[in-house]
Amino acid sequence: MMPDDASAGMAGPTPRKWRPAPVFWFSAVVHGAAAAAALVRPEWWPWAAAAVVGNHALLAGAGLWPRSSLLGPNLVRLPAAAARRREICITFDDGPDPEVTPRVLDLLDRHGAKASFFCIGERALAHPAIVEDVVRRGHGVENHSQRHSTAFGWYGLGRLQREIEAAQRALSGITGSPPRFFRAPFGMRNPLLEPALARCGLRLASWTRRGYDTVRRDPARVLAHLSDQLGAGDVLLLHDGTYARGADGMPVVLTVLPALLKRVGEAGLNPVSLTAACGDASDV
Repeated sequence: MMPDDASAGMAGPTPRKWRPAPVFWFSAVVHGAAAAAALVRPEWWPWAAAAVVGNHALLAGAGLWPRSSLLGPNLVRLPAAAARRREICITFDDGPDPEVTPRVLDLLDRHGAKASFFCIGERALAHPAIVEDVVRRGHGVENHSQRHSTAFGWYGLGRLQREIEAAQRALSGITGSPPRFFRAPFGMRNPLLEPALARCGLRLASWTRRGYDTVRRDPARVLAHLSDQLGAGDVLLLHDGTYARGADGMPVVLTVLPALLKRVGEAGLNPVSLTAACGDASDV
C-alpha cells in the first residue's frame, strides 16, 4: 500500500470542462424574469416568488431522483459498444466490509465475473488490504465519497470538493490508480455536484436497476428486482458495506449474488468492471 501522503502528488483523471445542463439556463431565465417582473410590476411579486420556488422544487426533485440526467451527465446504462459485446456491470456500494467484501470477491471468482466497487474513503483507509485484494482480483475501485454523509446532497461546492477529493486521495493511495467514476451517497445530489466532479475529472454513475438489499430481507424479492428483464448494458446495484440480513442471519447480498451470477451466465451476459466496459471515461 502506498502511504497516504504519497498519494497527494499522484496524477488523477484530467479535469474536464463543466458544461451547464439546460436546466441551469432555464433556472437563470426564471430567476431573471422573476426579478424583472417584481421590479417593473411590484404587485406581481407573489407570482414571481412562486416561479422561483417552483424552480427550486424542480432542482431539488432532480437531485432526489438518482437516475436523473437533468443536473448533468449520469451513467445509467453502459455505452452501446459494451451492450453489443453483451456486457453488464455489477456494482457494490458502501464497502469495504471485512465480513462481506472478501466473500463477495470469492463468489465473483467462482463465476469468472468482474465488478466495480464504489468504496467509502474512510472505510478503505480502515481496511486497505481488502481494497488491494479487490484490485488484485481484477475488479474496479471507484469513489463513493469520503464519509458517506446523509447530508451529502445538501453540501455546498467547497465541501463537495473536499469530500470527493479526500476519497480520491485515499483510494488512489491504496490502489495506485485514481477512480474514474463517482456515485453519490444514497444517490442524492444537488446542482453543485457536477461542477465538483468536473474539477476532479470524475463521471457520475448511477444504475439501471437496484435490489434494495440494504433494507429487504427477502433474497427472492431482491433477486427479482435485479434480474427481471435483465439485458446487455445494464448496471446493477448491490451493497457489500451496508446490507440487510435474511431470516437465516446471512447478509442478503451473499444469498442473492450466486443466483444472480447464474442468471447472468444463462442469459449469455459478461459481467465486467465499469472501466472495462467504458474504456476512457472521457468518452462516456
